[in-house]
Amino acid sequence: MDDLAALRPTIFCSVPRLYNRIYAGITNAVSTSGALKERLFRAAYNSKRQAIMNGRNASPIWDKLVFNKIKEKLGGRVRILGSGASPLSPDVMDFLRVCFGCMLIEGYGMTETSCIITLMDVGDVLAGHVGSPHAACGEYPWFLSEVKLVDVPEMNYTSEDEPYPRGEICVRGPIVFQGYYKDEVQTREVFDDDGWFHTGDIGLWLPGGRLKIIDRKKNIFKLAQGEYIAPEKIENVYAKCKFVSQCFVYGDSFNSSLVAVVAVEPDVLRDWAASEGIQYEDLGQLCNDPRARNAVLAEMDDVGREAQLRGFEFAKAVTLVPEQFTLENGLLTPTFKIKRSQAKEYFAKAIANMYAELSTSEPAPSKL
Repeated sequence: MDDLAALRPTIFCSVPRLYNRIYAGITNAVSTSGALKERLFRAAYNSKRQAIMNGRNASPIWDKLVFNKIKEKLGGRVRILGSGASPLSPDVMDFLRVCFGCMLIEGYGMTETSCIITLMDVGDVLAGHVGSPHAACGEYPWFLSEVKLVDVPEMNYTSEDEPYPRGEICVRGPIVFQGYYKDEVQTREVFDDDGWFHTGDIGLWLPGGRLKIIDRKKNIFKLAQGEYIAPEKIENVYAKCKFVSQCFVYGDSFNSSLVAVVAVEPDVLRDWAASEGIQYEDLGQLCNDPRARNAVLAEMDDVGREAQLRGFEFAKAVTLVPEQFTLENGLLTPTFKIKRSQAKEYFAKAIANMYAELSTSEPAPSKL
């Protein structure tokens, strides 16, 4: 953030992980600024957001009173924010648009598709989608790549779904790669006989030809009672929790509930400990304090209820870790997605301990 304030970019592209941290930092600062300042911020935010949604210019007085100070966090000159790599929560998108007074454009793509598949149109104020199919240049003449949704009946996603058709996103056209290097087996797995590349992402079509990403076919797993879980969706919800810097949600078919490993926001957790009068020697000791775990889980539950997670999508236990997920410790991809198999192995002991605690806390079955 210090670099951004010094470099003062006009166009800034990043990933939801950073935008979620900016969102959490601002909301936490507002909530601790006092009742009067918080009411002023809420009034300014609601007024400016309504103006943006209606295509009007917001009153400049709100920028002078509230938002110009926030704009300086990114250098004060940003006019376009770009987001990719994973879905950005609609309320976070709206929040950043209001606070920084700029366009925020989200796109969707993959390495296998030479990056962009879809991109939001400039001036589109509807949040929660990744735009429409992007024009791609092949050999003359220019033409569009094709994007379609294919039914995934085992997950109950079909073209007949109401109110919008849903399915796996498939792409065909000049932007799509020819195959994985010296790996014909994996190449055949992702291409069908008609040349469509199957992305593994689940989407739905919104009015206006907009695509919305709602699930991930490849990372789906099933709990013991048969419920399908899309962990990335749940992690994106929990990322809005003020205590959460990063989150890894885990479950399997041998257990009936989810657990989570949370890399904490150190300053937020320390401030909470100070307010509670909790003594500790280092951040690791604070993360292991049951009171801290309970506070973080309670906050995650609040965020989950606000996002209308279903009952089985709530994490029932949490482990707090002071160490961030990074490329260096092998827990993140270059686009900052969690490497799930590595994370499962890395946190195997913590996962086992959480399930052991849950098994002892569950009520014993009644005797007949």
